[in-house]
Amino acid sequence: MFKIFKEKVAMQFERMKEMHLFETTVSKDKMWEIYLSSFPAGSNPMFKERTEHDCQSCKQFIRNAGNIIAIDDALNLHTIWDISIDGPYHTVADEMANYVASSNITNVLFRTEKKMGVDHTLSIDDDHNVTTWEHFFFELPTRCIRSKDDIGEHRSMLRSAFDVFSRGLKEITINSLDTVTDLINQNALYRGEENKHIITEFYSIKRYYDSLQTEEERVLYTWNTLMSAGSATVRIRNSAIGQLLQDISAEMDINEAVSRFEHMVAPANYKRTTALITKAMISKAEDTIKELGYIASLDRRFAESRDISVNDVLFANRRSKKEKNAFGELIDSIPEKVGKNLDKVQTMPIDKFIKNVLPSATSLELLLENRHQANLMSVIAPFDQNAPSMFKWDNGFSWAYKGDVTDSIKQRVKAAGGDVTGFLRCSLAWHNKDDLDIHLHCPGGQRIMFSDKHPAGINGKLDVDMNAGLPLTTSPVENITFQNEEDVREGCYRLIVHNFTKRSSENVGFEMEVAFGDSVQNLTYPHAVKDHEYVEVMEFRYSKLNGFSVISSIDSKPVSTKVWGLDTLQYHNVTLLMNSPNHWETSVGNKHYFFILQDCKNDEPARGFFNEFLSPELTKHRKVLEVLGSKMKAQPTDHQLSGLGFSSTIDNSVICRVTGNINQTIKITF
Repeated sequence: MFKIFKEKVAMQFERMKEMHLFETTVSKDKMWEIYLSSFPAGSNPMFKERTEHDCQSCKQFIRNAGNIIAIDDALNLHTIWDISIDGPYHTVADEMANYVASSNITNVLFRTEKKMGVDHTLSIDDDHNVTTWEHFFFELPTRCIRSKDDIGEHRSMLRSAFDVFSRGLKEITINSLDTVTDLINQNALYRGEENKHIITEFYSIKRYYDSLQTEEERVLYTWNTLMSAGSATVRIRNSAIGQLLQDISAEMDINEAVSRFEHMVAPANYKRTTALITKAMISKAEDTIKELGYIASLDRRFAESRDISVNDVLFANRRSKKEKNAFGELIDSIPEKVGKNLDKVQTMPIDKFIKNVLPSATSLELLLENRHQANLMSVIAPFDQNAPSMFKWDNGFSWAYKGDVTDSIKQRVKAAGGDVTGFLRCSLAWHNKDDLDIHLHCPGGQRIMFSDKHPAGINGKLDVDMNAGLPLTTSPVENITFQNEEDVREGCYRLIVHNFTKRSSENVGFEMEVAFGDSVQNLTYPHAVKDHEYVEVMEFRYSKLNGFSVISSIDSKPVSTKVWGLDTLQYHNVTLLMNSPNHWETSVGNKHYFFILQDCKNDEPARGFFNEFLSPELTKHRKVLEVLGSKMKAQPTDHQLSGLGFSSTIDNSVICRVTGNINQTIKITF
């Protein structure tokens, strides 16, 4: 029976290995005492001088591994004793699980030895009979093993990171994050753009943290998130931008707080180009808004289909989702292979499409391409539908495009501290926690890589190397750069990507950006890179006479990603097609065309209004309203009008599949 017990404990640990592993502050002696005392009477018989379960092997296991726990994404805590078993071991497992789960997490799990316990031992009695004794046993994953010399340093580093992270989450307010984000968007904060990705990541973590109901949940979430968040995000409280956030959280005057920040990071001759709003400006703006009756107009939410009048809709899908049977929904769930000859489809301007095609169409489907991510938008409505419009047009509806979603590899590298200004730059980006490495083989045999970032005799260097150790991120980059043209040797170069450690089977593949002077090559590898696999990405030649020439490169293909709940490189149903609200009753300003897509869901707060929307009587308060608009964001909802938007003043196109009197595929141009 004990063999079943030990096997179930080992199986439970195998499940826990897929999560983040931690250890708790239990007493090792107390664990062993509870283990022995939990056996019901008669279930732990004597064997020679000791009871049957009182063995040194199991004692050592329980003292070393009995306090291991794991936390899943739903913040459920798991112990190795959370098993289902009959007989007396049921009582033992429950007592051990309750004791371990009731204690506090002390650190991430680290041990010097991979094997926990001993699988079995043999004993021989006086009659030479051999008895096999089963013991608790399993092996730890490699990520939990550290040398005797390093384990103390790792524990100290992560405990310190947890303390800093926890204090930051407690002390920094959502209001301060909104304020600093707005200052960055106004370009009113010195080097603010460099901190934007940290602010964005911390904001998302902080929102979820504040939604938790108990301190126990918040502690579990902090430990779990510590393992996946960026190191700069974890330690934001100890940074200059973190001090600014703390000052604003403590309700320090914004001008004083920003002045303190700039004193820390700005050069002595720096002068801010954008003025900050003051309390007096806020007070005057409030008086004007009250006088005009716009207070109720400020509260915004995501619009829903029930908000829109039929008179404002150009097209509504006539094929209801409810009309589909189970087989139709199953067909829709299978990804389609997008055709290769889309450049040969009929091209049609949007006005002609609306006039000639739309009247007879029963359904529309748009091809969501990766380049369309900047076109993702949501329609925003006032909470109070009777509130007066504070816009240049008569209705109270507005819209918001997705911001900063199409950051280039170059911007990601810059945010990670890499040099993006060099004459030759090779930048690698991927989207999971694998440890991909970029290798550049140079003329003469030298190789720039993680183990030799700046080889002797080579003026190029590797300046960003991510996911080699904790913390891990799902948006890593690596970067090799040669600053000046004279630094680049003449000859052949080979660019290789190596998967040093495979950790994920999701969001596989990678992108590579190779910049030769003013020329940029973008390459995509959509396949999974196996553990320790090498992928030959590009071979190129450089000479002072002819510059750069590509000898060979991978067959680059676009990679599908998921954004706002939709897969790119796939067709998606259009539920509504409409003009932007400023062209419903009257025509004011630039016209936008909104294709509302089925199942498209903006999962981030969206601005309820922008200054360029506001009526002229509010222009004098534009600075205050700019900040107010960033604070009073519409919160995500399940039912929302979101999709793709296209401006009539910006050249663009989208592939549309039309069903109706004539089924056809059209490239709509704007």
